[in-house]
Amino acid sequence: MISSLNSDWIDMHYSCQIEGDRIACTITTDRDIPAPVFCFSGMAPLTAVEGGTRLRGMGSFTEVSLPDLIAGQPHKVILAYIGGYKPANRAWLPLGPYLRVDGQVIELPWDAGGARWHIPAPTGTARGLPILPQPQGWTPVGGSVAVQGFACDDPAFAAANDLALRRGWSFAGAFPVRIEKAELAPDAYTIDISQNGVVVCADSYGGRFYAAVTLLMLLQAGPLPLGRIADAPRFGWRGQHLDTARHYYQPQTLFDLLDVMALLKLNRFHWHFADDETFRLEIDSYPELWQKTRFCGEGEMLPALFAGAPHAGGSYSKQVARQIIAHAKALNIEVMPEIEIPGHAVAFTHVFPDTRDPADNGAEVSVQGYQANAINPAMPRTWEILPKLIQEVGTLFPFSHLHLGCDELATDTWMGSPAARALMAEEGLETTADLQGWMMDRLASYAKGIGLRPAAWEEAAKGGNGGIGNGAILFSWTGQGPGLVAARAGYNVVMCPAQNVYLDMAHTNDLDDWGASWAAFVSLEDTIKWTPVPDPALAERIVGVQGTFWSEFTTRDSDLWPMLIPRIFGVAAQAWQKDRITASDLADLSAQHPLLGQMPR
Repeated sequence: MISSLNSDWIDMHYSCQIEGDRIACTITTDRDIPAPVFCFSGMAPLTAVEGGTRLRGMGSFTEVSLPDLIAGQPHKVILAYIGGYKPANRAWLPLGPYLRVDGQVIELPWDAGGARWHIPAPTGTARGLPILPQPQGWTPVGGSVAVQGFACDDPAFAAANDLALRRGWSFAGAFPVRIEKAELAPDAYTIDISQNGVVVCADSYGGRFYAAVTLLMLLQAGPLPLGRIADAPRFGWRGQHLDTARHYYQPQTLFDLLDVMALLKLNRFHWHFADDETFRLEIDSYPELWQKTRFCGEGEMLPALFAGAPHAGGSYSKQVARQIIAHAKALNIEVMPEIEIPGHAVAFTHVFPDTRDPADNGAEVSVQGYQANAINPAMPRTWEILPKLIQEVGTLFPFSHLHLGCDELATDTWMGSPAARALMAEEGLETTADLQGWMMDRLASYAKGIGLRPAAWEEAAKGGNGGIGNGAILFSWTGQGPGLVAARAGYNVVMCPAQNVYLDMAHTNDLDDWGASWAAFVSLEDTIKWTPVPDPALAERIVGVQGTFWSEFTTRDSDLWPMLIPRIFGVAAQAWQKDRITASDLADLSAQHPLLGQMPR
């Protein structure tokens, strides 16, 4: 790692602001600095249009050569995004800016302020029970009973008590709860509340656990209303995705996210720990994959991509992964890992350059600005590594589902590779999509053969062979259209349209807001302004709803919460409730939710 200069003896002033479709950065120092290089990351590739010359870049990371800085004289650099992007808000300002001078680093003092909370103003007119998501059925009988806590020795109630204690709430007490077995669907339950106690009926751990969560939430709101709750989820897959590749989140943050998910009756954690920038799971079969990519920045294999500092990162040991799996399991949550192939593989192909054709002269560039970011299916090394990776990662997670990625492959990928062209001729393939479909089918077949259910993004359905096949679950993210097409072709589909449930999107178009904007500005109301099953004939094929969070602009864990909350409440409502919640009820219940006081500010 390149050393940093002692900031105690350098007085640096740095400011940055959006000016129309440009970004103006001003650097002032108390001493002369000869020939510095201005380094930073952004939401997409950037260039200098005034005050410096772009030297080079990799994806979002850019280096700009500056003239000599003169003591006391502010120097202004004007930056612009390449490819038509315009800065939408503060998240688009340069991340982790620093100067490189004679092989050393001078960090520039910056703080873009991070994400801000968007809590709706309550109207006081919410109907139903004071919980999210709302139960399917509630029959009040009038009256209420004051309760301090519940007495129940069921393991699901013990898990709910542990959850309550972690959140600083009380749950255990003397009010009796009797558990009865009943033939109900998975995760379904009934609760009968009387002056003398509570009777819970369920046929699964999930049903008993969600009954306990419902009682926990009612307990936070005051006296328990008397009556009967009959509840069951709309979908079996109620998910939340987190990108821990672009930002390394501390394990505690993942534990906290699982707690939030459990309180909202979400039951699938999609763990995205591999992407162009890194592979963060500490596997044994190819340790160099994570050892060489877990940190980025000065002195590392890859520069400070999407980093808030000149050097950043981390990795998750298998022990930590098992702790996350166990924590999730107690909360009725299954964990699905994602390994991300064939595209989004810059880190992978840097570690294993023999997974690319050295004769490939293609000029394709990914939407994130990366060149040569795809694993080549015509290289023998590819088929040596990927099966072992699938085996080790997939079998670590008891859920036995493995997400293979397969999104955003650049146009004409592999078309400049003689080896890929030869493979296509041999297999009767004509396009990039055909070769991708052939590759994904082969990988999914291997996964299925060792007892894993494959999953992938919507693009995996492409190809003249019909795509990935093998009973794969597809995740429809650019909108609902590709998911409907895939469902009609026989795939099971999880709906996660970016315009509604990509929670990394900014809430508003305000320049002082925070987040991405390429899909839409996503308000709390937008999370419920869509229909997960627009075609009733596809109801059996559309198996779930999932929220998604990408971390390109996240440089500190605490920024996660004001982006997820309260919009994850809308995701949960869509995933659980058969009747759509109204925007006013969602706003009221979100504004009053106990979680709002629990997350870091």
